[in-house]
Amino acid sequence: MLTLASNSLRAEVLDPTDTADRARLGTRYCWGGYVWQVHDPVAGPLLTGPEWPVDRPIPFNGQGLPESFRHAEFGTGRPVILEDRRGFIIGIGEVAPNMAGELAVTTPCVWSITRTPDTLEFCTAQAGNGYACQLTRHLALRDRTLVSATRITNTGDRPLPLHWFAHPFFALTDRLLTCDLPAGWGMAENVGYALDAANRLSFKRRFLHRDDGHFEQLQIGSSPLHCTLSHPTLTGVVFSTGFVPDLCPVWGNSNTWSIEPYIQSELAPGATRSWTLTYGFGGIA
Repeated sequence: MLTLASNSLRAEVLDPTDTADRARLGTRYCWGGYVWQVHDPVAGPLLTGPEWPVDRPIPFNGQGLPESFRHAEFGTGRPVILEDRRGFIIGIGEVAPNMAGELAVTTPCVWSITRTPDTLEFCTAQAGNGYACQLTRHLALRDRTLVSATRITNTGDRPLPLHWFAHPFFALTDRLLTCDLPAGWGMAENVGYALDAANRLSFKRRFLHRDDGHFEQLQIGSSPLHCTLSHPTLTGVVFSTGFVPDLCPVWGNSNTWSIEPYIQSELAPGATRSWTLTYGFGGIA
């Protein structure tokens, strides 16, 4: 794995050019810039995942702070970029059905990686089915703040569907978590989570196992996402986006909880879009 280091944290990042790390990757999450874990020298690992603490979760579940370019539209399942289940998935590579009928990577992206002690930059270019793009993923770890920046350019002649989401896996305390949501954001009444007068989300119950959980859409306000989450060993984690999401579901099970900002858009030929995510890890509680 690749590493980023600051004066107080160390981040492990999967290397998409390394055979061993590729065993942890699949067709769901972008291969470049996949933060697998963040470590504090006193508190230890700060992030979890759906199968936590399993060392090698299945690639679909993963762990840490993955991001994804979807190959099917959320809610409808309409294919994007792929035709007859063939083509490329942004940030992963060329795919096709295998003998079992499952989508599999046939030719991974070719990544160039530039590194300094506290930054990593991953660049790739892809083309297929008349679509083409250039993708850059940039990670920076300074003190206790990790910034993930993405830039994508449509280099093809067809409009490029852009269906991206982040899927951070936050740690629970005794299978519970709280999350302070921005003013103007909300949530309909549901069986999994409650929202109090201060706009703090909490669990209505402890989920029993990894297949027990709840998925719910948030009602998005006019501001970007900026939320403070509880943490079992830190004073909290602050997660924010540099954009107002188009969708933002939340999901949790007995091992983790995620808040998932989405971008659903389309890039005209020659157009570029950039965005950032910021994770601020508090001090030891």
